[in-house]
Amino acid sequence: MATATTEGESSKGSMWVLDQKLDQPMDEEAGRLRNMYREKKFSALLLLRYAFQSLGVVFGDLGTSPLYVFYNTFPDGIIQDNEDIIGALSLIIYSLTLLPLIKYVFIVLRANDNGQGGTFALYSLLCRHAKISTIPNQHRTDENLTTYSRQTFDDSSLAAKVKRWLEAHTYKKNALHILVLVGTCMAIGDGILTPAISVLSAAGGIKVDCPKMSNDWVIVVAVVILVAFFSMQHYGTDRVAWLFAPIVLLWFLLIGSVGALNIWKHDSSVLKAFNPVYIYHYFRRGHKNWTSLGGIMLSITGTEALFADLSHFPVPAIQIAFAFVVFPCLLLAYTGQAAYIMKNQGHVKDAFYRSIPDGVYWPMFIIATAAAIIASQATISATFSIIKQALSHGCFPRVKVVHTSKIFLGQIYIPDINWILMILCVAVTAGFRNQSQIGNAYGTAVVIVMLVTTFLMIPIMLLVWRSHWSVVALFTSLSLLVELTYFSAVLFKIDQGGWVPLIIAGAFLLVMYVWHYGSVLRYEFEVHSRVSMAWILGLGPGLGLVRVPGVGFVYTELASGVPRIFSHLVTNLPAVHSVVVFVCVKYLPVYLVPADERFLVRRIGPRSFRMFRCVARYGYKDVHRRDDGFERALFDSVALFVRMESMMEGCSDSEECCSFSGGSAAATQDSTMVSDEVEFLSRCREAGVVHILGNTIVRARRDAGFLKRVAIDRVYAFLRRICRENSVIFNVPHECLLTVGQVFYV
Repeated sequence: MATATTEGESSKGSMWVLDQKLDQPMDEEAGRLRNMYREKKFSALLLLRYAFQSLGVVFGDLGTSPLYVFYNTFPDGIIQDNEDIIGALSLIIYSLTLLPLIKYVFIVLRANDNGQGGTFALYSLLCRHAKISTIPNQHRTDENLTTYSRQTFDDSSLAAKVKRWLEAHTYKKNALHILVLVGTCMAIGDGILTPAISVLSAAGGIKVDCPKMSNDWVIVVAVVILVAFFSMQHYGTDRVAWLFAPIVLLWFLLIGSVGALNIWKHDSSVLKAFNPVYIYHYFRRGHKNWTSLGGIMLSITGTEALFADLSHFPVPAIQIAFAFVVFPCLLLAYTGQAAYIMKNQGHVKDAFYRSIPDGVYWPMFIIATAAAIIASQATISATFSIIKQALSHGCFPRVKVVHTSKIFLGQIYIPDINWILMILCVAVTAGFRNQSQIGNAYGTAVVIVMLVTTFLMIPIMLLVWRSHWSVVALFTSLSLLVELTYFSAVLFKIDQGGWVPLIIAGAFLLVMYVWHYGSVLRYEFEVHSRVSMAWILGLGPGLGLVRVPGVGFVYTELASGVPRIFSHLVTNLPAVHSVVVFVCVKYLPVYLVPADERFLVRRIGPRSFRMFRCVARYGYKDVHRRDDGFERALFDSVALFVRMESMMEGCSDSEECCSFSGGSAAATQDSTMVSDEVEFLSRCREAGVVHILGNTIVRARRDAGFLKRVAIDRVYAFLRRICRENSVIFNVPHECLLTVGQVFYV
């Protein structure tokens, strides 16, 4: 084995061996930092408390669907036969049972990434079990993180075969990555359409009691509510979140009670809709009933937001809340509306409000409006979380992320995205002016997100859960049977509003894909143009320059090697700092990196060069705080490494240490050397710290194709101009910032 290793090194050349010796990998350091991770357990009482709180955060969108489902199922207000009402209700009942209840609440929620949900959470989970990540600067030392949970496979197992199949070709990795981006973009579309349809449906209740009011005034009321809603996002929900759960619980109890009253009061024969045979009869009555599936599908909207908002609560709490409160109340609400419509077919367009008893109409209207706002908040919060995850995976331009709560780190606000969502949401509301076309757009986005989740669950079940292929086939076939049926129906609605989420998702997909594509090319260029250790050694301890007192933090995306920016710096400047630290900030496909495992430090070159590398690792839920903590943590990590380095070198073999004569004198000498170096580092820090960042311009090569030139020279260049600078993200003061200009031809 040793011979094979030696032959492999010699085949790579002496320069490679030199680089490996003087710029050592982080394996040993990463292993030292690993600690134990324990999964949280909750008492029964605490689970019930979380189940109550989850109502206000997770289920708002799903709970407000009764406002507009029957309106969108029969948009022209014409019902040919009462059997159509029974068939539509039967479809609603079994859609709620198969998708939200069975698929999501009891299956998909188990595929969380340490409590984190959403499309990118599934992708992160897959990336840790197979080498399919498109994040370029990953290293095997990252697998030593306590939160980097993964499993090993037997070579002959089905999981190992699937793993090899996914890793075999680059196009499979890219296809999976694009699938994730499509699901993410459609989920962002949900964040635009949910507030539009929820608030507009709630505001439409005014016309029931005030029939003379024109639809224009309803639109104005909805737009005013939406503008006020988005304008208050920067305050966060921490101060008012305690109100969400009681309001939504009251909402569910009211719609359930009104539904039960309507069943008893109007027509209890609708209960036969629990017999699935009426679904078959419904489809037999013609093509029109098939296309009405687009409206019926709105009964399960909010299911994806349920998964994306998972991070706030444990899975058992959400399962309890859905099974014992949400699901039965929704069934009662839809069944009660169907019973009312059986006797009042002309009221199908506003069946929800007309089925409410007069004595509780206005209280229900107020609670419905509040529930619609809460539902919108849940979707907006999920959208912000999705964008944050995309940022961590290098799939979205750098934007400002504000943490609105000191207690709950998952509560974030992204100003740029917030205003974009507001403009698009108001445009959709004022442009369509009715629930029907917005509902068509909403249904298109929801069904595509569900299909993406189903396709991602297949490798999750095989690789992560190691499920039997028959179980995977059963899950996939049932999910696709329902979702493809709905998808075929929404295709008929493309020209009736269904094109909106496709346009929105297409625009976001273009931005995300081009940003990721340009970032990968930029990283690959930097890897190929990095400086060799032979060149560094040739400069000598002084690096051929004047070493001025101070510490220079050189930021780079390289986790190994000396970046090109450093050679560009020392070539054009006559001086460099006494201590140079190459800082690589990278994100990993994990939700969180423990604070004591965040930094990996190694020395570059001989001790006299005073050059170090520090890799700062973050998960997609970690926070970059706007204080001097990052700089202080960097310096403390370097100082700690200097102390630990001597201990590891001196005690690498305890027997030799004990038998070595004069060991005490050597230990004293090492201790003095370490103390001197730590003191030297402290003096350099007091002398001043300079953060050196590259101001890189990325251009396509002259021989590049037309599409690549447009993507890099136009789209990617524009995105880099409008995104936030790294100096702002790292909170680097302007007086301590030095930018080095360079051009990369990729």
